[in-house]
Amino acid sequence: MDGKEFQALLKEEVDSYKNVMETTSCEWIVKGFIDVDKNVYTITNDTKVVSKILEIILIPRLRAFASKNGLGLELPSAQNYYPDLTFKDEEGNLFAVDFKSSYYEGDRINGLTLGSYWGYFRNRSQRKNMDYLYSEYKCHLVLGMLYKQSVITQNEKDVYAVDELGMIQSVIERFIFFVQPKWKIASDRTGSGNTRNIGSVIEIDKLISGTGPFASLGEDVFDHYWMNFYNSSDARSAGISKPHYKNLATYIEYLAREREILEKLAR
Repeated sequence: MDGKEFQALLKEEVDSYKNVMETTSCEWIVKGFIDVDKNVYTITNDTKVVSKILEIILIPRLRAFASKNGLGLELPSAQNYYPDLTFKDEEGNLFAVDFKSSYYEGDRINGLTLGSYWGYFRNRSQRKNMDYLYSEYKCHLVLGMLYKQSVITQNEKDVYAVDELGMIQSVIERFIFFVQPKWKIASDRTGSGNTRNIGSVIEIDKLISGTGPFASLGEDVFDHYWMNFYNSSDARSAGISKPHYKNLATYIEYLAREREILEKLAR
């Protein structure tokens, strides 16, 4: 199986998750946490809390998906390892899937980071924070989970009984799911500040269709761009005073300067 075939299989599976995650009124099915005494504690819409619960709900379904399609499913051996999920077919081909979630307003999301452009991404012959080499995977996919944050009025009490679930308003609603290769939804800017994370496009339609700025340029351009990208701090450490480029426009200018040098050497 190749990367495109696996992506098509996974997309077909994920297209059904909206119905799994929402009630008929488009609210999230999760209302809170329950203890052994059947007390229900409401949750916040904190993005870290929401994303972890989403993953917990979806992993059993993805295990069933893997089993149905003759695939193995492996979770990372350490908490900070990439990717979130590794699928393996009967021929030993590997497929990386990373969970990414964000809330949206209108036609734009708050933002996504697509993993580091340092470490395993740059040094693809080393198993740094990975159980396999980055280059061993047939594809690197993002399973995107987008949602709206609900407008919540202050609850009159913090703890509910199980039979009072209907009184609890869900903290998020109206899900949008997508599956796309990381390179197709990547932007040409970092995810946040001066970090080493690749940023994504923020337009929902581009995330769903996989039409970020690298989509028409190809994965090889995406790889070259981000494998040679430096933030200000790393540029100084590398002795180049400032980054070679900061976006696609200045990347093109950088390549033009490099080409001029090559042409001089070829004379």
